[in-house]
Amino acid sequence: MSVLAAYQSDLIQHAMEIGALKFGSFTLKSGRISPYFFNAALLSSGPILAALSAAYAATIVAAQASADTPFPIFDVLFGPAYKGIPFAATTALVLHTRHDVAVGLAYDRKEAKDHGEGGMMVGVPVAGKKVVVLDDVMTSGKAVRGAIDTVRSHGGDVVGVVQCLDREEVGQDGTGSTVQEIEGLVGKGRVQSILKMRDLISWLEKHGMDEELAAMKEYWTKYGLK
Repeated sequence: MSVLAAYQSDLIQHAMEIGALKFGSFTLKSGRISPYFFNAALLSSGPILAALSAAYAATIVAAQASADTPFPIFDVLFGPAYKGIPFAATTALVLHTRHDVAVGLAYDRKEAKDHGEGGMMVGVPVAGKKVVVLDDVMTSGKAVRGAIDTVRSHGGDVVGVVQCLDREEVGQDGTGSTVQEIEGLVGKGRVQSILKMRDLISWLEKHGMDEELAAMKEYWTKYGLK
């Protein structure tokens, strides 16, 4: 059983209270029947954004201090439209106020603006900068690949990705994972997560939620990364 940091437990508790994290039976786009579901679109109140941004920032700082796979120092935090925009903005703020880490903020538009400053990108320029992309949950990885392509097309160097939840599942072919595929694009150890499926299992075990725990362990046996 993994030992959860306070910011991880706090995020799980807040996410469950607002229904962003649910345990039960849910059909995923992949067709798998999952015993849990995470809806990042519901992370939209002051208290939950405070918990989320504190967790993102703490994850980044801890990863940079790690002796095993040190996360790179970077210049810009990129939040993909639309959900990633408030996540990146509040995380950049927390990095500065709590950890004395100053980074720029950038995000994209779904459609190019043809007046004013125009273009697809908003915020600090990413050209020639080291950029970290924020994500919520990788499933196929399509969204984060699109974000990486966007940053690179504007001259930025994507040096890492930080996601809220790593489902730690094998792919549809039964081998590898989306995280491992994205690490192939940005570097080994450069995809970090606030929470992993094993953390949810630990939380359920600690709180005596035996029925949910049994379903999670069964799912892990079938689909979890070994």
